[in-house]
Amino acid sequence: MRQVVFVRNLILFASIGFVALLFAAPMASTRQNSQPTVQDVIKSVEARYHSSHTLKAVFLERYSEGRLTTRVESGTAYFSRPGRMRWEYESPEEKLFLTDGKTTWFYVPADHTVSRISVKESSDWRTPLALLTGKANLMKYCKHIEFGDPPHDNPANVMLRCAPAGAHESAKKSHSSADVSDDQALSPDSVGQIQLVLLEVDPRTGWLAGVTIGQAGGVQMEYRFGRWEGNIEVPESMFHFVAPKGVAIVNGDNPGAPLH
Repeated sequence: MRQVVFVRNLILFASIGFVALLFAAPMASTRQNSQPTVQDVIKSVEARYHSSHTLKAVFLERYSEGRLTTRVESGTAYFSRPGRMRWEYESPEEKLFLTDGKTTWFYVPADHTVSRISVKESSDWRTPLALLTGKANLMKYCKHIEFGDPPHDNPANVMLRCAPAGAHESAKKSHSSADVSDDQALSPDSVGQIQLVLLEVDPRTGWLAGVTIGQAGGVQMEYRFGRWEGNIEVPESMFHFVAPKGVAIVNGDNPGAPLH
């Protein structure tokens, strides 16, 4: 049951506009000798985002409450259109978080148990990143975007502040369809608890350097990304989970009904 508790504790995050930055293109201002505007950044993000079908990057994930960092993990993430992703955690413990476009799976080999929940019911911190492979519109999911203060550790980077739109502002499509379209990779019903999203972009390359998600009560999740590769060959099998023999499957949509 530790898997269910872990996943439930992570079901806090929503706001998907920021995820398009994972496909950010090098930012080029239309004016000579001038800094890019917010709209310049948004346009370059969306242009590059729409042209990328797969991605691979290393990541560092840091979860904190108030001033106390309670968890730091790292690994490699893969993304594929439409709405599929695979997070391979390598340190400090091997874990796997996978979304095939319809269902999310969380597997800790040491526990011999895997939890699953439908994408439309999940608002896990990582779930919005599935929209890397969709047609996200930043202004659709952020009611306001502005430049923030440059990051202290790398002032050359650009920081964007996204004020997430509410769930009802984002929800335009029904979840009744069994298939997940580009715009449905994340359930907009999960939008609303996030207070602020900070997007850090390297203006020299356009790649996303980091994302910080802030929620009420001082809860914060930070992702750092590096070694991006775009439009690479990723086997289809990597986005489908098959439970190893002897591993119990716990249905996150109905925690009281374990499957085997």
